[in-house]
Amino acid sequence: MDIVKIIGVGLIALIIIVIVRQYKPEFTLYVSLLAGAIILIFVMDKLTEIIDLLEALSNKTAVNNEFLKLLIKITGIAFLTEFAVSICKDTGESAIANKVDMGGKVIIVSMSIPIISSLLETIIEVLP
Repeated sequence: MDIVKIIGVGLIALIIIVIVRQYKPEFTLYVSLLAGAIILIFVMDKLTEIIDLLEALSNKTAVNNEFLKLLIKITGIAFLTEFAVSICKDTGESAIANKVDMGGKVIIVSMSIPIISSLLETIIEVLP
């Protein structure tokens, strides 16, 4: 099971961080980043399966493929932003974490504009 691997990496990283923090606190960030990268590698296979499934479903329906690509990009930005925010908070930099979070939200909203405008156009066409 993949979740067991992910939990294992997380717990091992946590134990290493607790031990390393006593002697070299500056190295805890590196352990956290390494654990995050390893977990991301474990998840990549599942992400590609999900993307392939969404593309197959999109091809079978009348959904615009460009919207699907935008939604996948937006989801990726949300995941990466959350990862960066967590790293910032782990290092005690909550002010930077808040700025990264706000930046991610602004990017997501700006990327959502084509979908929102298409939805509004569809609503306008339906209304008399």
